[in-house]
Amino acid sequence: MISVEEALTRILERFRPLPSETLGLGEAFGRVLATDIAARVTQPPKAVSAMDGYAVRAADVAAVPASLKVIGRVPAGSLFAGQLGPGEAVRIFTGAPLPDGADAIVIQEDTEVSGDQVTVKESSPLGHYVRPAGLDFSEGDAGPRAGQRLTARDVGLIAAMNHPWVQVHRRPRVAILATGDEVVMPGDPLGPSQIVSSNGLALAAFVRACGGDPIQLGIAPDRSERLAELAAGARGADLLLTAGGASVGEHDLVQSALEGQGLQLDFWKIAMRPGKPLMFGQLGDTPMLGLPGNPVSALVCALLFARPALNRLRGLDSPAHPVSPMRLGADLPANDRRQDYLRARVSKDSQGQRTATAYGRQDSSMLAMLAAADGLILRPPHAEAARSGAMVPVMDLRELAEGL
Repeated sequence: MISVEEALTRILERFRPLPSETLGLGEAFGRVLATDIAARVTQPPKAVSAMDGYAVRAADVAAVPASLKVIGRVPAGSLFAGQLGPGEAVRIFTGAPLPDGADAIVIQEDTEVSGDQVTVKESSPLGHYVRPAGLDFSEGDAGPRAGQRLTARDVGLIAAMNHPWVQVHRRPRVAILATGDEVVMPGDPLGPSQIVSSNGLALAAFVRACGGDPIQLGIAPDRSERLAELAAGARGADLLLTAGGASVGEHDLVQSALEGQGLQLDFWKIAMRPGKPLMFGQLGDTPMLGLPGNPVSALVCALLFARPALNRLRGLDSPAHPVSPMRLGADLPANDRRQDYLRARVSKDSQGQRTATAYGRQDSSMLAMLAAADGLILRPPHAEAARSGAMVPVMDLRELAEGL
């Protein structure tokens, strides 16, 4: 068996960022930039008012009350054609450019109007309520960078920088093949010894959450020829995920069936729990990650190994295993030679410290427990027994964008 760290290193060596494509900005949320963005405009392009009120000369309102003649008005999107002189004011609205000669804004709440005269009751110093040109950014300023996953804030900034199109990395195409005579799709008739399959649908949802496009190949029965036939549908995909058939039983046929189709196996078996019978190799031009069949093992291994691979394909530079230190909510025994990922409940103690408490039973078939878990406590190989209150590394499932 190899370590989790070695397995991840060997997996990531096979992946490079996918080529870029041009996308309308309205479709770019969640995608990863392939090129840097620079502002094509200055924002605001001129000094503008930050409030509804009156554009004035600060010198004219240094002593109050001050009576000024209103010589015009300027709403947002318009320009005042004249020049503001001593003793004059222009009615102005939020976002409108300052008239030439004006250098301050008096908000409308601090004024009284009578005909074409406005009485200013509160002084307004130089630059008050004025947004200078380029306050937000200037033409040529750097915006979001290549390798950045676009949030709604980023999309808004890129739009303001006057980019209708962006270059983003293509979405990874991920073929998914579940295996086993014992599983059927939800809603299909169940035989007396069959169970409902969750892996294919769960992995497809996971792939979508990781920014990929899943390709469902179906469920392969425990027959080598049929498994190879369905796996052929992965041609052209950026990654093939299989679920089940990766162990050592006589019905675990993924390795033997795909070796006949040219599978070059890199490694098989990892010193971890859940997920020991994980395999990785290359099927033609497509990298293949063979996940265990137990649903918890499949999803935990997807999180630990498929997610970093998909991030690299997307051009995203992010930590492979984001963990946070938390207090242990209950004692844990010493660990053996396998790295453990314990499903846990995360809460806050009386001091506001995050506390992770492992569930008492960690069977890899118990999907309900994974669905209820807030985090995974990471227990390194040969870790000593840990007492309640000790600090332990935890993968907080609630903080992952993928939302496992």
